[in-house]
Amino acid sequence: MASVKLRVPLYVGLVHGPVRDKAGSEVTTSVTNLDIHDISRTCRTFGVSRYFLITPLQIQHELVNRILGHWESDKGSLYNPDRSDALASTELVNTIADAQSAIEKLERKKPLTVVTGAQLQGHGDENALAQKAILDQTPILLLFGTGWGLLASTTDQADFRLGPITSCAQDDYNHLSVRSAVAIYVDRLARSLCSP
Repeated sequence: MASVKLRVPLYVGLVHGPVRDKAGSEVTTSVTNLDIHDISRTCRTFGVSRYFLITPLQIQHELVNRILGHWESDKGSLYNPDRSDALASTELVNTIADAQSAIEKLERKKPLTVVTGAQLQGHGDENALAQKAILDQTPILLLFGTGWGLLASTTDQADFRLGPITSCAQDDYNHLSVRSAVAIYVDRLARSLCSP
């Protein structure tokens, strides 16, 4: 099977803090084991350059580093090489700005910061985003919020807003897990970014 080749680098960031809670207050959420593993596997499958776990809490850093360290060890990598491979491009940072700086250092160009969210009104779809990034040859940082989504201050500063994933349910139910949302958006975007 041919490997995935994207025409511009794609990065994913999962923001745990600051984000909103159900009441709209600013909070920091806990990193979950499922989000670490499942989103890493999605990113690896679709050719994402790096997956950033974004949390300012040092106690969460200790937990995530312990999990990542297990899969980097000989024991973990021998037990499940695919899992170890997927987690190899997962990186823990304190802030969105840290992720942006890491990308700029790697790519020598500031990334196009893109936000998503079920309640967010979009400026365009994945095709429009891909066309813009390819035309400008700009790496993309695609951000997802945990809890009840990204803060308005984060979405207001973004370079691009993707429209929400729409529901076909008769009652408009729309509450995907962040893991599912990442898989859907990254699949759509990777299709638009793939080399012909």
